[in-house]
Amino acid sequence: MAGALALLAVCVSVVSVVVTLRVRWSFHEALDDFVVSNLVIGLSFAFCGALIAWHKPGHPVGWMFAVGGNFQLITAACAPAAQALHDGGAPPLAAQIAVTVFAWAWPIHIGLMLPLSLYLLPDGRLPSPRWRPLFLAVAITAPLFVLEIGTGTALISNLPPGLWVLPQHGAWAALWSLSEVRWSLSMLLGLAALLMRYRRGDETVRAQLLWLLGAAGVILAAVVPWSLVAGTPIVVLFAIPLLPAAIAVSILRHGLLDIRLVLARGLSYGLLSGLVLIGYALLVLALSGVASALIVALLAFPLRARLQRSVERLLYGERDPLRVASRVGGRLTDLASSLDEVRTAMRLPWVAVAVGSETIAEAGTTSNHSVRRPLSDGAELVVGLRRGESVLALSDERVLDLLAGPLAVAVHASMTSRALQQSREQLVTAREEERLRLRRDLHDGLGPLLTGVALAADAAANLQLTAPEETTALLRGVRTDTRTAIAEVRRVVDDLRPPALAELGLTDALRTRAAQTVRRADGRPLQVTVDVATLGPLPAAIEVAAYRIATEALNNVVRHSTATSVRLHLRLDDELVVEVLDDGALAAAWCPGVGIVGMRERAAELGGSCDVGPSAEGGAVRARLPLVRT
Repeated sequence: MAGALALLAVCVSVVSVVVTLRVRWSFHEALDDFVVSNLVIGLSFAFCGALIAWHKPGHPVGWMFAVGGNFQLITAACAPAAQALHDGGAPPLAAQIAVTVFAWAWPIHIGLMLPLSLYLLPDGRLPSPRWRPLFLAVAITAPLFVLEIGTGTALISNLPPGLWVLPQHGAWAALWSLSEVRWSLSMLLGLAALLMRYRRGDETVRAQLLWLLGAAGVILAAVVPWSLVAGTPIVVLFAIPLLPAAIAVSILRHGLLDIRLVLARGLSYGLLSGLVLIGYALLVLALSGVASALIVALLAFPLRARLQRSVERLLYGERDPLRVASRVGGRLTDLASSLDEVRTAMRLPWVAVAVGSETIAEAGTTSNHSVRRPLSDGAELVVGLRRGESVLALSDERVLDLLAGPLAVAVHASMTSRALQQSREQLVTAREEERLRLRRDLHDGLGPLLTGVALAADAAANLQLTAPEETTALLRGVRTDTRTAIAEVRRVVDDLRPPALAELGLTDALRTRAAQTVRRADGRPLQVTVDVATLGPLPAAIEVAAYRIATEALNNVVRHSTATSVRLHLRLDDELVVEVLDDGALAAAWCPGVGIVGMRERAAELGGSCDVGPSAEGGAVRARLPLVRT
């Protein structure tokens, strides 16, 4: 279907050109009778619409442009066709029909299709349901514009009017003025819809809409005066084909080039030219022409620089490092918000923080081209490049250099928070696993044992008068099972907290354990020295962790080391430091086993650390357990 509409546009264009040449119209005559303008406008809309419809059949704007462009081309063909029929002696009705089609065809496109398309760009849907009444109002009032043009008397030079001309067309001037205002207002509201989409859209939507906004601005500047001011040259209509071309690019290839650069240069020099002309005109009234020209020339260069910075800030975002840093500084507590503030302020498509191949925070839409800049803690700032950029601009680099410090703080805070969250999750997991173990021990061990004791006691009570021997045997079994249950309870309690800690305290428990460690696994003697400062009362969790780490370190010395002496040292300041140092032979880095992993996990659960491995004097285990004195 899209191909058929494009083929129809070609055929109608060929007919228009052939008939125009046949009636021997000059270029100026064809221009005055709107043949050239309708031909150019119709071809641009028809081909761009067919291209959009071919690649995106579900997009309504493509079909609207393809159909509307053909209506415009029919107008271009009917003007010379009416002249040919008139000059060739055809019945007057035939020429009148051609004139009528000429008058009624193109307003359907310009009055209906073109304004409605602005509300459906760039995705083929209205900005929101609240725009539906306005969309319907534009569609319903479009026939007023068609009626104004179709019933007019001034149509094609030297030809009779069409069939449905109002004899008193001029008497309805107020209504026709309302029609012109209605068309201009519908276009302005469509432009407002595009601006609203631009403000709310992501980088892709903004890149698409910049093409439209640039073209729409040029068209409005050219066409609105033609609609409202008599005597405006027809050539201003040649600005209209910019719109379908811009729309086709925005829908199909919006990343073709960095449209913001084009707009920045165009706006800058356009504003500069306007201000220079206005300033020159005002100065001429008070000074001579030479003096005015000299003043304007001196002011033009600094004015151009200021305009350029203002326009680039509008399109590319803030590039003043201090301003961006002050905006980001208010959101350092949240890394994602900080990155979003950087992205928004600098108009970047994507900003992220990565550690290796892992992205820990990001803002925006992933970009195909990006650069990496180091931060802290092994993290990197990944910056997506704008469309058309291969490297960061020098002004962007200055901003990011200044932001590196604040962002590094936010990254450190975020990674610390993540580590804390992971530690909490590990604590919860360990707690639940411990609860599961206790439940299993109580259910599988003590539960059946105590149930058997209760049943045996009941049986003994029932048999004590009739079978004293069996009663005695049952009571012996009850006694044995009871002792077993007591031992099982002690085992469970000992697993929860070492009995030596409960009975002796941390310092004496470690001294007792050291006194029991007199030989290595190979039978060689081993001397253990305990050096413990006055510790005072400690949290129970700290005592258990310190005891377990110290005893596991001693066990490792007994099993794996060639040491002859070990020093166990505990000291307390802001944290409890546990050191187990031996004089064993130096070796390569230790391979972590269950014991070493367990020591590290116990320290990590309390927010501390445990360093294990060879030292200059031998083996060393150093655990740091932060605490609050109780």
